[in-house]
Amino acid sequence: MFKGILITKDDAGYQARVEDIDDAVLPEGDVSVRIARSTLNYKDGLAITGKAPVVRRFPMIPGIDFAGTVVDSRNPAWTVGDEVVLNGWGVGETHCGGLAERARVKGEWLVPLVASFTPRQAMAVGTAGYTAMLCVLALEKHGIKPADGEVLVTGANGGVGSVAIALLAGLGYQVVASTGRVSEAEHLKALGATSVIDRDELSAPGKPIGKERWAGVIDTVGSHTLANACATTRYRGAVAACGLAGGMDFPATVAPFILRGVTLYGIDSVMAPLAVRQEAWERLGRDLDLGKLNAMTREISLEEAIPVAAELLAGKVRGRVVVDVNR
Repeated sequence: MFKGILITKDDAGYQARVEDIDDAVLPEGDVSVRIARSTLNYKDGLAITGKAPVVRRFPMIPGIDFAGTVVDSRNPAWTVGDEVVLNGWGVGETHCGGLAERARVKGEWLVPLVASFTPRQAMAVGTAGYTAMLCVLALEKHGIKPADGEVLVTGANGGVGSVAIALLAGLGYQVVASTGRVSEAEHLKALGATSVIDRDELSAPGKPIGKERWAGVIDTVGSHTLANACATTRYRGAVAACGLAGGMDFPATVAPFILRGVTLYGIDSVMAPLAVRQEAWERLGRDLDLGKLNAMTREISLEEAIPVAAELLAGKVRGRVVVDVNR
């Protein structure tokens, strides 16, 4: 038996509770991990609250991330005592996830814990920070350099946005943070934003093409925000889209893409191949300022994760939330 959040759906309805869970609930896998820390992402909030059909199998342990230590392995890549991290792969949706003291997963889903990170720091990064790094890598590989001009980060107070600002600023980029909580401007500037704009400047229906401003964009919002970001990106600039907090629609035209040669990159963190994951984590270990990471992070217990999940969906959570699954 081990403790974890268990989501059930039956005649009593959809429920998420902290329970003692039998090992038999864990699905097939060739590596068992004792979890040290997990975290809360937007998708975890949807799963715990039931606000969207994220969970596809019941009962389910939510949590798309975890960091911990291998306690049993039938996979030649891993031995007992190895410290590992998992992000994505449908964990917490179709395969029991990280908001528990124990997990059983496929060995090919794991990556080594970066030597410069503790499990807590790795989960302060989590899928949000790993996704932010994938976005930064996309802009870099497109050829965007700090000297090229401003980079816009939308949803700046969220997990992806916060880490993206810290990463970009550390690499020398001028970062403009877009947020619905302008009252948090000083926090965003402390992370490295050079200026802060209200999300209302981008969230309403806009023109097919606007004044050129951004050398690059990291968008976590989607919908009109993404459309307006594309419409105001400079000639041959790039937009990395990784979120849909504002909606799944994309009410845009082809104008930015065929008149300015703007490139739109879709960033998938869930099924990214191992080499891509390893590159992202290695760069995070090298480029992310741990002082800034700590400043955007708070830690909670497993019991607290359920109410905090609702706060996250309501836009009341700043930065990153680490869950100590053992308390």
